Amino acid sequence: MREIERKFLVRDDSFISQAVSSERIAQGYLCARRVTARVRIYGDKAFLTFKGKSKDGGLSRFEFERQIPLGCGESLLARCNSVVEKRRYIVPFEGYTWEVDLFEGLNEGLALAEVEMADVNETPQLPEWVWTEVTSDYHYRNSFLAMRPYKTWFNSF
Repeated sequence: MREIERKFLVRDDSFISQAVSSERIAQGYLCARRVTARVRIYGDKAFLTFKGKSKDGGLSRFEFERQIPLGCGESLLARCNSVVEKRRYIVPFEGYTWEVDLFEGLNEGLALAEVEMADVNETPQLPEWVWTEVTSDYHYRNSFLAMRPYKTWFNSF
């Protein structure tokens, strides 16, 4: 399956009042090379995901995801060297579902919004709380944030 998404920095927290739900997420990386292997605990469910390299300027890439037993996910997550923690808000806007992540722990202070599309040529209307697009900037990928947390960025690039 091909995942097509755009990613943006978030201007402020005004999206929270528009959110229809939120869940805590903890995710760790088993491998982050040519193919990324991730384990994620999302609420009370666990998932194992494989993602390929980005194409189309970062807009699309191969993704394979399967739900696994929660105990297996917790066991795998415990073996990861670093874990990205965040609260994800689901925000419908103009026919699209936006996923807005407020990061915690060593990535606290970072807020990212993602919108998935069916085609790379789609141009969803941007909510007022969306700021700068960072789709093609690898620094904002969760796999990078696991290795180089946001709080360590000051004067490092």
